[in-house]
Amino acid sequence: MEEIQKFRQRILQINENNFDPIALELFKFQAVYNPVYRDYLSFINVKPEKIRDVSEIPFLPIRFFKSHQVKTGVWTAEKIFHSSGTTVTGHAAHHLDDLNFYTAHARKFFEKIFGSLKNLNFLAVLPSYQERDDSSLVYMADNFIRNTDCDLSGFYLNDYEKLSIVLELCRKQHKPTFLLGVTFALLDLIQQGIDFSGVVVMETGGMKGRRKEIIRSELHEILFRGNPRTICSEYGMTELLSQAYAVGNEWFTPDPAMKVVIKEINDPFQVARPGAAGILNVIDLANVHSCAFIETQDLARMQDTQFEVLGRVDNSDLRGCNLLIA
Repeated sequence: MEEIQKFRQRILQINENNFDPIALELFKFQAVYNPVYRDYLSFINVKPEKIRDVSEIPFLPIRFFKSHQVKTGVWTAEKIFHSSGTTVTGHAAHHLDDLNFYTAHARKFFEKIFGSLKNLNFLAVLPSYQERDDSSLVYMADNFIRNTDCDLSGFYLNDYEKLSIVLELCRKQHKPTFLLGVTFALLDLIQQGIDFSGVVVMETGGMKGRRKEIIRSELHEILFRGNPRTICSEYGMTELLSQAYAVGNEWFTPDPAMKVVIKEINDPFQVARPGAAGILNVIDLANVHSCAFIETQDLARMQDTQFEVLGRVDNSDLRGCNLLIA
């Protein structure tokens, strides 16, 4: 749709001064042209024309991506990303109409935080994701690798000896080196005695059933045994096109196209008191083609504009409004 492309052009120029007006306008647009979101608003008795402020916008529970095609407008998907899930929880599906926008948007914020990809060695260890061709994380990492112009950049899956050699070659080149890894894979590398000296290690994802879940501070303590230059964290998900990054600590800085809101655990429509833990809700304006207002199933707290992820919400499927699911 032409309107979607117009929104995307404006999102490229997003800043803290124009975020709210664009978000409010996008809400009005998606309340009309996104059938799932429109029906959800109707069931919770919200009249879009009465919404006057961004703080009043309802968030769509993320589980709708598992049961419905969450699309704004009528178009054929160029790509469908699926979440890593189980046969019990199911897989979320995010339909995309423009892959070039996704990769350009992801690259722009990464380079804003970490500098140009051009002369960077970018290594990725993403088992469980890498074995699928429908992972948004793998697609993003592959695009980053292709934009580095470095022969050593690439995916390294279950070949610890080769990765160890590549890391040593990277150190000899004196080029900045990033190692992006899903959490359990990075812990496997530590157990294998891989040397992270001089490397920026970026953890993402979780244990995916491979190991017991641990808190981020404990994870970083273990990863520091490999002597990395810096430990970073990436927060992203199949249902969002934007990412947030934490550099050297546990507080995430969101993409300029993102804004987070913490809601009460037992009341998804009530904002939590400042500094309190609650449900992480995300406005992601890059989701102009799907739904930009997402209630996640993550527990978090805010500090100014940054946020800390504390874990998943217990019995998250039982919380909030489940209308349209049945």
